[in-house]
Amino acid sequence: MAGKKVLVVDDEIHIVHVVAIKLRNNGYDVTTACNGAEALELALQNKPDMVVTDFQMPVMTGLELIKQLRGNELTKDVPVVMLTARGFAIEDEQKEDLKISEFISKPFSPKELLRNIEDILYNNAVKNEDAEINVG
Repeated sequence: MAGKKVLVVDDEIHIVHVVAIKLRNNGYDVTTACNGAEALELALQNKPDMVVTDFQMPVMTGLELIKQLRGNELTKDVPVVMLTARGFAIEDEQKEDLKISEFISKPFSPKELLRNIEDILYNNAVKNEDAEINVG
């Protein structure tokens, strides 16, 4: 999945750096933001293939960001991985409504995050190929 664009959003700069380095070292094109509002602006300017976002951030939370992404035709289908503080939970119904691909609790392994991103992007690619075959 090298060359795919990933938008990484977190107000904790050390997390942004660790995730960005891991992804760049594995061939991803990484853009970063420190809050949901900045991330939304970046996503609308240059559609990412994946968004990795924290839940709790100033200005606009990760959940608010996802709602905005889902409400926009350009970004409505972009897969999202949400990073959460340990013990934080979101309702399954809300997870399904917002099409959140995965939740990963902090602290997390960058290797685990990379594996999740690769799996999600691979599954989306397979799903899109199947849709094209069915349409064509």
